[in-house]
Amino acid sequence: MPKLAMYGPPGAGKSTFTELLAQEVTAAGAEVLKVRLGAPLYELQAVVYAMAGRPLLDRASQDGQLLNALGSHLRRINPDALTEAFTLRVRQAEQRKPQTVLLCDDLRSPDVEAVTGLGFALVEIGAPDEVRLTRKRARGDLAAGDEDHPTEAIVDAVPWRRVENAGSLEALREHAARITAEILR
Repeated sequence: MPKLAMYGPPGAGKSTFTELLAQEVTAAGAEVLKVRLGAPLYELQAVVYAMAGRPLLDRASQDGQLLNALGSHLRRINPDALTEAFTLRVRQAEQRKPQTVLLCDDLRSPDVEAVTGLGFALVEIGAPDEVRLTRKRARGDLAAGDEDHPTEAIVDAVPWRRVENAGSLEALREHAARITAEILR
């Protein structure tokens, strides 16, 4: 079962690349499952918004400030809270469908050891700051996260592959097609 975890700064295109990669893997005839380290944070975010009387209509909505705070407090209480939940989901996927390609689009610095320990290869997604910040502003987050927040620290790891996302969506899709060919051979 190939497993890839994408990382890079906010707005670099991790989620977009992961979606394109999933499309390419599916088109090649393989099954794919996206697993997110931050899934529990999005669940908590939905609860907080509901408790505040502003239920979220879109589960993918991002309040970066809230997600940063929730992540910090969850890690303060239990540094392994996110990776333990992630490990459980990965192990379940491995048991149910051992040939499924697993993709994670939200690797963070504190989680590298746990994720690579599960057999994930790392893919670094990069983009020039000007392009990245423009993309980040355009995605319509409920609130932007703090780029200097500890959860946004640079990942100190050697990636299996690097993808520069400075061009078109088609260029990014070509990167996804090349990586798909590599992991499915």
